Amino acid sequence: MNKYLRQALDCLLYSNIFIAFCAVAQGLVTYQLLGTQPEKHVLGLLFCSTLALYNFSILLIKPEKPENSEFLRIRWIFSHYRLMITLTIIAVFCILPLFFFLNTSTKILLVCLALVSVAYSLPIFTIHDKHFGLRNIPGVKLFLIAAVWSLSCVLIPILELESSIEASVSMNDSILLIAKRFLFIAAITIPFDIRDLFQDKRNELKTIPVILGEKKALLFCQGLLVIYLILLLLFTKSIDANFLALMFTIILSGWLIFRSEWQRNEYYYFFYLDGTMIVQFLMLLLCSFFTV
Repeated sequence: MNKYLRQALDCLLYSNIFIAFCAVAQGLVTYQLLGTQPEKHVLGLLFCSTLALYNFSILLIKPEKPENSEFLRIRWIFSHYRLMITLTIIAVFCILPLFFFLNTSTKILLVCLALVSVAYSLPIFTIHDKHFGLRNIPGVKLFLIAAVWSLSCVLIPILELESSIEASVSMNDSILLIAKRFLFIAAITIPFDIRDLFQDKRNELKTIPVILGEKKALLFCQGLLVIYLILLLLFTKSIDANFLALMFTIILSGWLIFRSEWQRNEYYYFFYLDGTMIVQFLMLLLCSFFTV
């Protein structure tokens, strides 16, 4: 890979700008499935809040000698420490005006999600003089990540739509959208924990792969996608553009998860696996053009 292209890719991925775009894409997926126009302030909020929270969580757990880390991402982040701090501050300041565009229900939801996200990383709990965050509770890490993502990228757009254009999304449809998004996010998150399996064991972090083992964790990923597929088949009235796009994304995600191994380089995870969130929206957009 060209030197300058690699530097640009490293900046995009490891500064968490790419994952922030993934959040925007997932918000757009919700709007596309609901057949409504995206609201810019919601997309801006998803981008800035994701960037701020991801940067905050990684800066919080700075290792003693990050330059000696086995992970390229850690070495890059702490060799660009000022840039990371600057991006985080800018994102936080951008969130403040966007927050006032939201209705009361969305504000309450956003504050709750922010508190959970902060408690995920901060060691605010204590048992027998041992401090820990929510991520340290056995088996909880995966479900917290998937819950925060699905509620942010599905429920926030729904709440804003209902208040701004008097659109109505039924409770059943909302729950179904959140459930399917939860399954999708959870499935593509587990390979990251498989990659960090040995490190998590050293840190006594009980993730799904640590509890189940690598092979069973991979089967668990595929099982989540199968459940997603079943929900898609059961609650789709006809084989339309959205159905085909989501089906393609499920198959692609399953294939990428199948090929994922802990030895793979970090680009595979942070670009390809995370990138399925963007691919999902692009496929919905592409299929909608062909059916117009």
